[in-house]
Amino acid sequence: MDSLAKRIERAVGEPIAIVSYDPRWPELFRLEKEHLLSCLPPDLVRRVEHFGSTAVPGLSAKPVVDMLIETADLRATRLLVAPLLEAQGYDYFWRPTSGDDGPPFYAWFIRRDPRTGARTHHLHMVEASFREHWDRLRFRDHLIAHPDVARDYERLKLALAAAFPRDRSAYTRGKSEFIAAVMEQARGADSRP
Repeated sequence: MDSLAKRIERAVGEPIAIVSYDPRWPELFRLEKEHLLSCLPPDLVRRVEHFGSTAVPGLSAKPVVDMLIETADLRATRLLVAPLLEAQGYDYFWRPTSGDDGPPFYAWFIRRDPRTGARTHHLHMVEASFREHWDRLRFRDHLIAHPDVARDYERLKLALAAAFPRDRSAYTRGKSEFIAAVMEQARGADSRP
């Protein structure tokens, strides 16, 4: 197994490719969810959600299914789940929720195609209190409900992927302002009677 430094170097240096929507993405989510529920300790896993661009029908995205998984206990996840998934070939990172190195931390896994090594899934394991992560479901739902906003987001992602093809941090930062504006709009819509 590669060292943590090697795994981080590999993960951040992989190219960013945005592809047309693939109607298989919901099924890939469902299959991975079934797999995880069959192998993970049932007392730790609460809910499993499909989020990110692959969860928005018709939206171009990086071909990686993002999964948000509520865990009852991150410490137990780190001790029990991480070794179990690493043994199955997943890359595991204990990563900060925001910023580059500050708490709170969460468990993040990359599942790869065993034949090609390409990413297929990102698993974000957080506790129910990690509001920043759970708010991403509101962003997903807003894009689904507002196809015009989804198209604007798609154009932005395509431009950022072209500008930063190997800089995942810059790509992510470039989306931040747009996401924040959409989240503000979604919060406003939620508060209307």
